Amino acid sequence: MLKLHRWHMALLLGISLIVLSSGAYAYEAITGPTGVLYYDQAKAYQGYTLFDPTVGSKTTYLIDMRGNIVHTWKSEYAAGLHSVLLPNGHLLRAGVIPKKKELGYCAIGGAGGILEEFDWNGKKVWEYKMFTPNKEIQHHTFCRMPNGNTMILGWETLTNDEARKLGRNPLTIPAKPVVSKGIPHDRFWVDFVREVNREGKTVWEWHITDHIGTGPKQFDINYTLPMPMGTLYATYDWSHFNTVNYIPETDTVVLNSRNLSEFYFINHKTGEMEYRWGNPSAWDPNAKKPGYWDDGSQKMFGNHCATPLKNGHILLFDNGSERPQDRRSRAVEVDPKTGKVVWEFATRHTNSFNSHRQGAVQRLKNGNTLITSTHGGHLFEVTPEGEVVWEFISPIFAGKTKAVVNNKDAFPFSAHIDAMSNMVHRSYRYGEDYPAFYGKTLTPKGYIAGDDAPRFFRDYHAGAGCSAPAAAVKAAPAKAAAPAEAEDDGGDDAAMVAY
Repeated sequence: MLKLHRWHMALLLGISLIVLSSGAYAYEAITGPTGVLYYDQAKAYQGYTLFDPTVGSKTTYLIDMRGNIVHTWKSEYAAGLHSVLLPNGHLLRAGVIPKKKELGYCAIGGAGGILEEFDWNGKKVWEYKMFTPNKEIQHHTFCRMPNGNTMILGWETLTNDEARKLGRNPLTIPAKPVVSKGIPHDRFWVDFVREVNREGKTVWEWHITDHIGTGPKQFDINYTLPMPMGTLYATYDWSHFNTVNYIPETDTVVLNSRNLSEFYFINHKTGEMEYRWGNPSAWDPNAKKPGYWDDGSQKMFGNHCATPLKNGHILLFDNGSERPQDRRSRAVEVDPKTGKVVWEFATRHTNSFNSHRQGAVQRLKNGNTLITSTHGGHLFEVTPEGEVVWEFISPIFAGKTKAVVNNKDAFPFSAHIDAMSNMVHRSYRYGEDYPAFYGKTLTPKGYIAGDDAPRFFRDYHAGAGCSAPAAAVKAAPAKAAAPAEAEDDGGDDAAMVAY
């Protein structure tokens, strides 16, 4: 009887959420359903979605449009923080090496330590460790390049004395270790990029410490976030990059800083910064800084996932965290030639789409955009006009599958701001014609939220009494025999660009 009651409650909640998430409305709720909430088969980009639960799971999932699991990979490490599916069917995945709670270990959010490559059957075929206490650690992401090399984003240590010699104001250097997640920190962890070949040999490096200064092509080591945001952010976690991408046509490395709220174009040959966008106040003394209720000249706040598009634009996840005027998340497309935002998506109600930290974006072959709102484990696809055509809530909360969740499944504010325990750092959609799927069996192996869970998108189609019209159920376009071209972030470019 209890099981029937929960099913009925979840179904009603699911129907309500589907109606409200259709684009016309938005609402706030404490209890809600998981799995696929909405699916417009005629308008969504058909394919398979790859994602890694961030909390309490060591499994990478590949699901179909209806939320059925079609493949999984397992690692000995938790995700650190995401995976990509390579065209040859291999999975390239970052992992978190466990850290001791003692001086010398890095506990900044995003710290990982290892990359692993698995074949389709789950056999590890390659790995690269970047994990040396008091020296360096891989973090956040990576990029497989067209030549087979891998770019890896890392943090390296900078002692207090070294920071002072680079011009850091001594008054902003902590007098004693700063504790984060139970681990003390007594030195800076600053960003660098390493390119390694298949044999693990370093063939290129870029270090932010080689570009310190106050000019338009330099990084100001004294530009800091306010101390209330967290003592590490304002001190030892100074730059906090979260993206490394590569544009082969121009031999350009794309980087993104959350703390400085900018993305950058770096010349791969010279290492020089050629372009920056997002926050003039991070380097221009004449720029207007944000105020109490004034964004000033700053365009983004805490951004992630700067993704090059084939039209030369950059697609970003603008978190909007700590934004004075309008604290909401959005996906934005920027034209670097004009410095203008040419497209964006945000919901009318901030509770429908708002990730305080992390987040990702991917432009799909049909022009739609897949958005990962990390803190709610919320994945959804929107058209260029902003219509939601596929929506999914990860049902994996701290390693446990749940069809309906509530307030207890969120982290307390003292542990993580505005975050549920089903967080997903990034997700990627790969079209049905993606080369990795050639000759592979993609038979559904059960619903991601559990076979006993209600299928909200299906039950809505079945005719639940709602005022909104049912989503279209026309047949999707026939599957092509061979790909005419790969989507911006699905073919080779997905493995090399869209992280």
